[in-house]
Amino acid sequence: MKENIEKIIIESIPDAICEFDGDSCNLRLVVTSKIFSDMPLIVQHRTVMKLLESKFKSGELHALSLETKTI
Repeated sequence: MKENIEKIIIESIPDAICEFDGDSCNLRLVVTSKIFSDMPLIVQHRTVMKLLESKFKSGELHALSLETKTI
């Protein structure tokens, strides 16, 4: 699961660094990228969550605690 999520994110955000903690039931993800530097926090989170939308719709991903950072 973590590898799939990382692949989806890196396909759209090539410089992204993904750090995971927990399991699929209680997953925490920190995504770090330069593209976030000029974005408000809510836009950063929406950008990442939009990429994972299909995983949520399929039920493969139930919950995600997300943090975004800039390089």
